[in-house]
Amino acid sequence: MTQSPQWLAIARELFSISQSGLTYCQSEYDLDRYRRLQEMSAEIIASQAALEKEEVLESLKMQPGYATPKVDVRAAVVRDGKILLVQERADNCWALPGGWADVGDLPSEMVEREVWEESGYRVQAKKLIAVLDANRVPLVPMEFYHAYKLIFLCELLEGAPTPSYETLAVDFFAPDALPPLSLYRTNQAAIAEIFAHISDPARPTKFD
Repeated sequence: MTQSPQWLAIARELFSISQSGLTYCQSEYDLDRYRRLQEMSAEIIASQAALEKEEVLESLKMQPGYATPKVDVRAAVVRDGKILLVQERADNCWALPGGWADVGDLPSEMVEREVWEESGYRVQAKKLIAVLDANRVPLVPMEFYHAYKLIFLCELLEGAPTPSYETLAVDFFAPDALPPLSLYRTNQAAIAEIFAHISDPARPTKFD
């Protein structure tokens, strides 16, 4: 899979170091140095992504404390050999239903709720298909955070296609007739892995 651009990997690492330092350091002198590291990471991202440094810094500061990866949950729902995808309002492209996990929720509950909210279908999570490093796929420069992607195989229970405030359309697609994908959210490799699990229910969870 594609690695993040080197400038983004460096900026993330700098900000991670600064977050940890600001969390545990007691010296005011060192705190100033860690704050400067935060500014440097924001400057790197802003210069490469054509953004304002203050805008980037504000976004990065939304996650105080020791830096850890965010978690993205996605649902694999297959019916009659076709996979459920939703069209994202953010970029007009298609992805597996899902999104950032909320604090306090079970992963399985979170992915089931995301499917309901984004597509209008009720599902039940049955199996963890994959745990992937979400930053080792083609991504847009706006994605500053390191993230893990959890893909759950889900059983379709009931419902009807119903777009939401986040989605423009809902449909099922054959794996050889996919629409334009929102690649940071869902790529062809992830869909291929899903259908590999459909073909072989004993296939182990993929991880990296």
